[in-house]
Amino acid sequence: MTQSTQSEWIERFARFGYAAKGFVYGLVGILALQAAFTKGGQTTDPKGVLSTIIEQPFGQALLFFVTLGLMGYAMWRFLQAFMDADHKGTAFKGLIERFGFGMSAVIYSGFAFTAIKLLMGNEASSREQSDQSAQHWTARFLSQPFGEWLVGLAGAVVMGVGFYYFYKAFTGKFRKELNIREMTPQEEKWVMRAGRVGLSARGVIFVMIGWFLMQAAYQSDAKEAKALPGTLEALLSQPYGSWLLGIVAVGLVIYGLYMGVHARYQRIRPPQADPRQVLNLGK
Repeated sequence: MTQSTQSEWIERFARFGYAAKGFVYGLVGILALQAAFTKGGQTTDPKGVLSTIIEQPFGQALLFFVTLGLMGYAMWRFLQAFMDADHKGTAFKGLIERFGFGMSAVIYSGFAFTAIKLLMGNEASSREQSDQSAQHWTARFLSQPFGEWLVGLAGAVVMGVGFYYFYKAFTGKFRKELNIREMTPQEEKWVMRAGRVGLSARGVIFVMIGWFLMQAAYQSDAKEAKALPGTLEALLSQPYGSWLLGIVAVGLVIYGLYMGVHARYQRIRPPQADPRQVLNLGK
């Protein structure tokens, strides 16, 4: 396989990954929207959605393709992190961004692994298991020396990520990630709207998850920690909770559509096959 052909396949796999991510988050939003206003939905996360997919007609076939997509997305994040596919460099800001790509790669590799286990017939992950996992790890950190400070710092970092999503949404900086010139003016207008709404919804979720972690640290109680399902459930339990959850759920659906835009217009430059790029030593 020539280098050009290899780059084409990397790009296709990465774009398929963005589409799969968008599909998963769109379903998270749809289920949350149903939970807000009907009895047919649930507050869940990507792992829970994978369990829902396989229960549908032709669910195994659909989950197989979603699994491939999640693997493609994780692969692309690894390339962004370790091969510096986006040319972020080795300055502090660039390293922070590449670290974020690496964390994303690990998370979506975990989602892909969960999907593989489901395809092999293992038990599905539930909403409660996601929240229990968050509480388990919070408890382990709280049991360490300076555990409250560690959990509080983690909460502050997660909240910081949430505020960064707000920053990207309201400044429109996310447009730099897209090939805007390939869009018509009308398409660009709607993409900017979708990006702002979708990223803002993600920002709300991250800020809330971070806040719950900080509460767990302040009260030294791991039960205060929540993952995405518990965070959405917390919205529902507030006054006018159905509307609050409904608004965030619509935002997640739009975020899923926005990831679909990335599947088409994301700037993807597969790295050259130069081993020095792993550590960026060639610069």
